[in-house]
Amino acid sequence: MAAAAGGWLRSCAKLKRNLPAYLAPWRTSPRVFRSYKSEPVLNVASEGVICAPLQAFTEEETMLKDMVAKFAQERVAPLVQKMDENAKMEDSVIQGLFEQGLMSIELGEEYGGTGASFFSIILAVEELAKVDPSVALICELQNTLTNKLFTTLGTEEQKRTYLPRVAKDTIGSFCLSEAGSGSDAFSLKTRAEKKGDYYVINGSKMWISLAEHAGVFFVMANVDPSLGYKGITCFIVDRNTEGLHVGKKEDKLGIRASSTCPVTFENVKVPETNILGQVGQGYKYAIGMLNSGRIGIAAQMLGLAQGCFDRTIPYTKERLQFGKSVFDFQGMQHQIAQVATQLEAARLLTYNAARLAETGRPFIKEASMAKYYAAEVATLTTSKCIEWMGGVGFTKNYPIEKYYRDCKIGTIYEGTSNIQLSTIAKNLAQEY
Repeated sequence: MAAAAGGWLRSCAKLKRNLPAYLAPWRTSPRVFRSYKSEPVLNVASEGVICAPLQAFTEEETMLKDMVAKFAQERVAPLVQKMDENAKMEDSVIQGLFEQGLMSIELGEEYGGTGASFFSIILAVEELAKVDPSVALICELQNTLTNKLFTTLGTEEQKRTYLPRVAKDTIGSFCLSEAGSGSDAFSLKTRAEKKGDYYVINGSKMWISLAEHAGVFFVMANVDPSLGYKGITCFIVDRNTEGLHVGKKEDKLGIRASSTCPVTFENVKVPETNILGQVGQGYKYAIGMLNSGRIGIAAQMLGLAQGCFDRTIPYTKERLQFGKSVFDFQGMQHQIAQVATQLEAARLLTYNAARLAETGRPFIKEASMAKYYAAEVATLTTSKCIEWMGGVGFTKNYPIEKYYRDCKIGTIYEGTSNIQLSTIAKNLAQEY
């Protein structure tokens, strides 16, 4: 019996050594597929294009897209499997994001930022997510929430204090959700009691993204519960503030390298000058930031799905069954064509919402559509890719199953899919 088992193991080892090239494990960098390449540049301003295609990028956007793709392949890809297994983001990756200016893409140069467009954020998130959605999430949240909150609502003193930090080495974390307030976010119980020229915050938050590495927190707390959600106020709280405790990070299904932790506040004293915006307006700020953030999550789901697709299709073209490649079977071609079409639709929805937001036009409905559809497409794409890969797609030796695990969060955070549908329906009711 033992001899037979030993022989079987040796056979498996020999089989593994003789695997064809298209079964290279995920620790090796993937080929540079079409979706990684930038299309020819259309300079909208100088060439006078009135209705440019959604996938026509400026020279600056193209350069950033290519730079991020190169960074993702060289600095992130070799560490993806290790970070997923250890559920820990490597410090070198975070440092690299700051060094490349990817944590301050839209931030003004006077604060140490890149001074690029909002659309550039979307392109960067998409490219990072093709390699690791966990890394993409850090970039997305820093740019669409942390930096946006400071630049939009911060006083001049707050901007001078915090913006150079978040551009250089400080991660921000948005504290909204609680045990009893998920989709019903404004039923939160965290309280901020005024004491002279400062406030004392008590309460606890759950599912707080990036809390493990964050150096500054945006804490939503109610200064007057009798006012309901109109008492909710946003406070800036530094990590080293006495009474702030970051709990043990969650052991998650997907995006494991990105931390999600509970955060508690026990008599945390915050000066009145650390109120972000106006007292009682926190609920408006949360809604506003999440609306634009949803475009970023759509880009994350889009990049994730495209990355999974790009790693799978070459396998179907090289894997031979019944004397021809798997790709050459018409049934497979139809499935692949359907997924490719849905990927393209998700990309156009995402890019359209980003361009609308960038130009100051209404985008709430389009942002919800993009996030909802991109999350659905990511779910379908990753599931199909596992089926197309067969047995190897089901193993942890290859990245396909990781994409499958990572995509599930897209239907949950920054507004569940049902919340997105409700938002879309609400906007449609107003239009008609």
